[in-house]
Amino acid sequence: MLLLDYLVPHMHINKEEEGLQKDKYSKTFKMLLAVTLHNVPEGLAVGVVIASALAGQVSEQAVLALAIGMAIQNFPEGAIVSMPLKEEGESKGKAFFYGFISGAVEPLAAGLAILITYLVSVILPFVLAFAAGVMIYVVVEELIPEANEGKHSNLATIGLAVGFVLMMVLDIALG
Repeated sequence: MLLLDYLVPHMHINKEEEGLQKDKYSKTFKMLLAVTLHNVPEGLAVGVVIASALAGQVSEQAVLALAIGMAIQNFPEGAIVSMPLKEEGESKGKAFFYGFISGAVEPLAAGLAILITYLVSVILPFVLAFAAGVMIYVVVEELIPEANEGKHSNLATIGLAVGFVLMMVLDIALG
């Protein structure tokens, strides 16, 4: 993720641009790349949990809870990509397509994680740790700094708390 963070052009809330050929792409395209990259570790996490369930190490309810949680938060991610494209004059169909494609990497990454961990289940704890580390990197590097900018930064904290409670309810209800 550190390498991708270095290579892929993207912007931060303070308008600082990073990545190779950072001036070559539009802000909307950079958002598409950012959301797409963000979905890679999510897919890895889902794949590792599915592989864990296939190996009998995690319950099917845990897989369902994670899948529901990911599905809920994928709706606003698709909108983050699609809405600016529509505002820039793209058709509804094309805007939806790009929003959909930004999330399509998630099942691909999940499939890769399932394949790797299912074939070599002895590395499952390491793959889980890697997926968790990638998610923590994305949260600390990208999400927390941007969420705390502006005068309504408390909304991000409230959203985090509501999301956490929702995931705990799903964990208990389906666990």
